[in-house]
Amino acid sequence: MNTLTYLDLFKDSDAILSGHFILSSGLHSDTYIQCARALMNPKRAEKLCAALADKIRQSTMPSFNIVIAPAMGGVIVGYEMARQFGMDGIFCERVDGNFTFRRGFVLEPHHKALLVEDVVTTGKSSLETVDCVQSHGAEVVAACSLVNRSGTAKPLGTLPYAALIDVEVQTFEPSDIPESLKDIPAVKPGSRFLNQKKAS
Repeated sequence: MNTLTYLDLFKDSDAILSGHFILSSGLHSDTYIQCARALMNPKRAEKLCAALADKIRQSTMPSFNIVIAPAMGGVIVGYEMARQFGMDGIFCERVDGNFTFRRGFVLEPHHKALLVEDVVTTGKSSLETVDCVQSHGAEVVAACSLVNRSGTAKPLGTLPYAALIDVEVQTFEPSDIPESLKDIPAVKPGSRFLNQKKAS
């Protein structure tokens, strides 16, 4: 299967939405990729994550011994990627706006983590996850996502990174929204906004 075929799996599951969206980063866009739609079918989730795992195996990424994902978007793909690699998978979640580990998850200095996301745009949540892991005495040695919509091959700087598909989607600063979007009510589908709303 090639990139277009994987993209078709997202389209077939109505995971690529059109409208006016405010992303978790605060940027606006006319396109939103709702990976949860693609991952709600276990067979499709397995197929997508198996392909991403194969891509990582064929790469020169450093070796890792645990999979870590940020909640909420990374939980399902993180679980399936851990299953693909036959190792433990855990997730961090926001408490008072900051990522931390709960539910009895413990990191040790020997843990070398693969950070797993569903979609990477600005990389903000990924880098916050890196900081969280480091604060618990472990290390993120590589990262991956099903979708890279950042517009760059290295959205996380020097951290080794791989994506199953790259999608070119325009984003706009709140002060630079095009006229075509201004008349469309903006919605906030990202989990970060939901968490903040609950915390307020």
